[in-house]
Amino acid sequence: MSSDSASNLPEFTPHPLPKVSPSHNLQGGERHQFLQRNRQAWDQLAKAGSPFAHVASDEECRNPLGTLDSRGWLPPSVRGLKVLCLAAGGGWQSILYASAGAEVTVVDLSPEMLALDEREAGRRGLSVRTIATSMDDLSMLADATFDISHQPVSTCYIPYLAAMYRELARVTKPGGLYISQHKQPVSLQLTHRDHRDRYVLGFEYYEKAALPLAADTMYREPGAQEYIHRWDELVGQLCRSGFALEDLVEPRRADPQAAPGTAGHRGRFVAPYVRLKARRLSEASSGGQRIVY
Repeated sequence: MSSDSASNLPEFTPHPLPKVSPSHNLQGGERHQFLQRNRQAWDQLAKAGSPFAHVASDEECRNPLGTLDSRGWLPPSVRGLKVLCLAAGGGWQSILYASAGAEVTVVDLSPEMLALDEREAGRRGLSVRTIATSMDDLSMLADATFDISHQPVSTCYIPYLAAMYRELARVTKPGGLYISQHKQPVSLQLTHRDHRDRYVLGFEYYEKAALPLAADTMYREPGAQEYIHRWDELVGQLCRSGFALEDLVEPRRADPQAAPGTAGHRGRFVAPYVRLKARRLSEASSGGQRIVY
């Protein structure tokens, strides 16, 4: 990311927000509990060879940016850029970015997922820095470090997003790119199909507690503790933290010919994911007023 591109951005004064720590609204024991549960769940998924622990293949590494970016959101080259792969252990994003010449730091809660990044980086002669921490605690990383932050589906594993977005804004350079994918709230609200193959919204939209088990497990990871995040959290909180949303897409998972009980049939009624492209705005004093463009 050149300094020239950052200098052309509109100035931004962050909207005043309450101070948020990673343990926002949680007692220490509660926070430890959900972190420990999700760490163990993802360690197990990594050991079991889950599809979510799929490492980058030789073919994917021959065209790493094409593999990562089918929509043209990334710059033509990432060589020499600093990239944060946030909550992205598993040996896929980090290896592809490193294969394209980026300086990569990958953060993940699961040591077993990070071990895949380390193994694949060593096998391919790549340099990848790994850090075992929660996505909402990046205190070990310096301010304004990264040109690109890339986050796969993972925000559903923490109960509050304000601290994570605040940390992300802090470590991303002005003008830096944030690409992410999230589980849509309505998808997590689904609990089952009724006798007429209709999908039932069994969980409340404003539910703040961890989701209980449900018959519909198609987009739930076994053993993990998950939370619904509303649109005003996923997108609104992102913007309030100092990012400008540049694009939003819903990956299509619908198949008109799919039978009930399959992902293709479910996708005809509910889109499971949303992808966001956002840009870190520059910050400057503006007399305490918020500038909106």
